Amino acid sequence: MQRLNFPIFAFKLKKENEVIFILDSIRRKYVKLTPEEWVRQHVVQFLITEKNVPKGRIGIEQQLKVNTMLKRTDIVVYDSIGKPLLIVECKSADIMVNQKIFEQVACYNLSLKSPFLLVTNGLIHISALIDFKQQKWSFLESLPDYNQMIAYKQSQIQ
Repeated sequence: MQRLNFPIFAFKLKKENEVIFILDSIRRKYVKLTPEEWVRQHVVQFLITEKNVPKGRIGIEQQLKVNTMLKRTDIVVYDSIGKPLLIVECKSADIMVNQKIFEQVACYNLSLKSPFLLVTNGLIHISALIDFKQQKWSFLESLPDYNQMIAYKQSQIQ
């Protein structure tokens, strides 16, 4: 698989009938290693090791309803009371990160109401902060760590 713009992580891989699988530490099972899954697993490890996200606060491929359609989020990080804190949309490295992909995750956020969004193809990472009080968003230089995200969310409640 392609080298991505993340630290190097040690993944557990296995091969069955010429198909490669990667161990998903969140779902606790091997899943087929696709280019998008390669990015997703890097993001998960990045969130845990670099952004101090507790493993138990990460959800993968969770279903949600957008208008009348059922969709799946790639990754959602939750706060301590189970409210979304960060939504991540992963694409394979050969897919260009663009406004359409950002609109996809923003559409998911209509129902989830997460203050942080991240879109990545493993090479380019774009993160944003949503200010629901002022009804605006802004791009971030980098994704804050988990405690900073929690602190921001709590400051918005007060």
